[in-house]
Amino acid sequence: MKSVYLGLGSNIEPKVEYLKKAVEKLAAEPEIILEKTSSLYLTKAYGYQDQADFINAVVYLKTSLTPEKLLKTVLKIESDLGRVRNQKWGPRTIDIDILFYNKLEYQSQDLIIPHPEIKKRAFVLIPLIEVAADKLFIEDVSIKKWLQKLDYDQDEIKFYDEFPNINSNKK
Repeated sequence: MKSVYLGLGSNIEPKVEYLKKAVEKLAAEPEIILEKTSSLYLTKAYGYQDQADFINAVVYLKTSLTPEKLLKTVLKIESDLGRVRNQKWGPRTIDIDILFYNKLEYQSQDLIIPHPEIKKRAFVLIPLIEVAADKLFIEDVSIKKWLQKLDYDQDEIKFYDEFPNINSNKK
């Protein structure tokens, strides 16, 4: 089983419910074991800013799926939850990004691992640090150090709530 970290976000109500449903769908997958979820963070929109604030979180899981099969799985979950891709950085019911897949460096037409924008996004780094602490590195620099290097407005990323309990059919 491979260790994987996913970033999740939603800015269409009910935001928390979309995040919860996405994680429940991930946990229900036979080849995925949910290990840990971060807290929820309220964040200002990134890119196109004339839209509602996001709620973001990070999920740590283990999977036997290949990176490409995992991508297909998360894209299906996004679609099942009403994700529409008609505007870059636009509003979305759910966004699921593969941040890390073991220590793999991987690039295809549809997927880059580690996610190329992690080190620029405090709204990803903060919940990622919460679940991974000092375990993850980008270019041999810890994710904590990347956050320290980042110039961001701390008022734009606020603790929102604990992640809701997840219903999983697995024993």
